[in-house]
Amino acid sequence: MSYDLLLKGGILIDPAEEIHAVMDVGFANGKVAAVGNDLPSSEALEVIDCSEHYVAPGMIDLHVHVFWGVSHYGIEPDRYCIDRGVTTAVDAGSAGAGTFPGFRKYVIDTSVTRLFGQLNISSQGMLTAEIGELNDIQYASIPKAVAMVKNHRDLVLGIKVRLTKYQVVSEAAGIRPLYLAREAADEVGLPMMVHPQECWCETIDDILGVMREGDILTHCFHGKGIGILDDNCNIRKSVREAMDRGVIFDVGHGRSSFKWGVAEHALRQNFQPQTISTDLHVYNINGPVHDLITTINKFLYLGLSLDDVLRKVTASPARVLRMSDQIGTLKVGAWGDAVVFKLKEGKLELVDCYGEKRVAGQFIILTTVVKAGKVYLAKQK
Repeated sequence: MSYDLLLKGGILIDPAEEIHAVMDVGFANGKVAAVGNDLPSSEALEVIDCSEHYVAPGMIDLHVHVFWGVSHYGIEPDRYCIDRGVTTAVDAGSAGAGTFPGFRKYVIDTSVTRLFGQLNISSQGMLTAEIGELNDIQYASIPKAVAMVKNHRDLVLGIKVRLTKYQVVSEAAGIRPLYLAREAADEVGLPMMVHPQECWCETIDDILGVMREGDILTHCFHGKGIGILDDNCNIRKSVREAMDRGVIFDVGHGRSSFKWGVAEHALRQNFQPQTISTDLHVYNINGPVHDLITTINKFLYLGLSLDDVLRKVTASPARVLRMSDQIGTLKVGAWGDAVVFKLKEGKLELVDCYGEKRVAGQFIILTTVVKAGKVYLAKQK
């Protein structure tokens, strides 16, 4: 047999390969073995009829919190990631230098979802709701962060810093954690991810001035202070300049970081985030986020094409993670992760973080998840 699994007759959308056509995808030995027309079913151990369905690479969520049982934000990764079509996810700073080994042993190494991490510049990471990880600047140790990255370089993909005043960062610490994260990221040659809203600074210009090519500004459509829009709801000059020099703007929906109005103002001005992510955690899994597909459906409602939204959860995050040959694509030789879904016409209520509701006329319904070339989940079609 040539294939362990054959996805037959679906509309393949692979933005990394600029494919949108009816094609078959064959998997063998955990990887994509063939992509083409009329691949023989007789050469496959298992065949799934994907006619009247779409096939896409396994989705990537660039911002989740899955340190279940330790971080107060933590959720079970498989239940809310791969069960919902996300085959690869990046935990955004739930663990710091003092907790990452446990995160690796008890969560990353035991999950079906392929997990990576952004290491929090705070050694404790995001442990409790009562104590912000940077209430005391002594929690931020560059030497400890650097040593931990070097010991886990296969899994740590960057340095994370949250800058929200009072809740996370003390007034005494101010904006200094941003510079500590910058220094740590530079020392290990990795990007940093920045959570900007309600920072101890005047505008987002102060944050973006420290960010470089490959760095990630998450929560780009939040409706709080220190945002991408000026007082006239225009995209700030610093935002355009940052994007031009390669700073990544990520959605990071969260429970308080996505506002319909901000997204609409931005999109009307031809500003699009490069990546769509959830910031999925225990406080938003029952709404308004739910999962990555719900977030994707919001951007379909906002007018992005199916190809565009899929690019922002496959090819684009794969490139951000420097893993374009392995994930986010179904080209031959890539890791064998895929999703099969329908695009349904109907009515779906979607809610932002401020309770504002919109009704979508079409939305994605997941039917099958493939991980490492084998069916992980198959729902009734």
